[in-house]
Amino acid sequence: MVLFSGFPSLRGFSKGYLFGGGLLFVCYEIFLSLSIGFAANRVQAMEMGMINYLWPSLTLLFAVFINQQKSSLGLWIGVALALVGIVWMMKGESHWSPLVMWQNILTNPLAYAAAISWALYCNITKRLARGKSGNTLFFFAVSVMLWVQYAASARPPMAFSLTTGLELLFMGASTAVAYSAWNTGIQRGNMTLLATASYFTPVFSTLLAALWLHTVPDLAFWQGVAMISLGSLVCWLATRETQKQ
Repeated sequence: MVLFSGFPSLRGFSKGYLFGGGLLFVCYEIFLSLSIGFAANRVQAMEMGMINYLWPSLTLLFAVFINQQKSSLGLWIGVALALVGIVWMMKGESHWSPLVMWQNILTNPLAYAAAISWALYCNITKRLARGKSGNTLFFFAVSVMLWVQYAASARPPMAFSLTTGLELLFMGASTAVAYSAWNTGIQRGNMTLLATASYFTPVFSTLLAALWLHTVPDLAFWQGVAMISLGSLVCWLATRETQKQ
């Protein structure tokens, strides 16, 4: 992050963005990493990643209240469709019921909390960041928190190899580029368009995860991913029509 964005000066940052946005950023990273880390198996890890993709619809929903984004019935339909996609994916081949949905929420609170935290962060950044990026500072805080958590937990020692080292380097570089580009986009670009386009990343993310983890999700999982992506398109069309009016 220092190479791509530099280490920011604290001058010029609004306190709301620095503390509020920073807290949400740190919470998001910790919630997401722990939800995936606590997954019982590879399929469940992929499910945690998909729950995280509720954040684009939540970003648009929160934008109505935080950034006075105009809304229409289509926006709510799109959000509902994305939620149904999550429920459908999580239920798998079993029958759905409100009790099953509630149990899924209770057993995966960190994944849902991560999606909510990131959606709030995007809106706070759009409103309070004043064109500045605190990503490097926020990631430093995340690193400190995760290392403290690791040191305090009863975990086996880490085993490094050339393969894991290259994977770590790739993940670090791609994450730095992605967050730097995203932060610039939500401050200077069209946040609604960015959030909507992000709905299609679950498909690519699932394909990559399936190849990387050598796991083949069931049909219900793919149907849920399709609903999440379709929900994005509905949200985008709804916000686009509202802006034209």
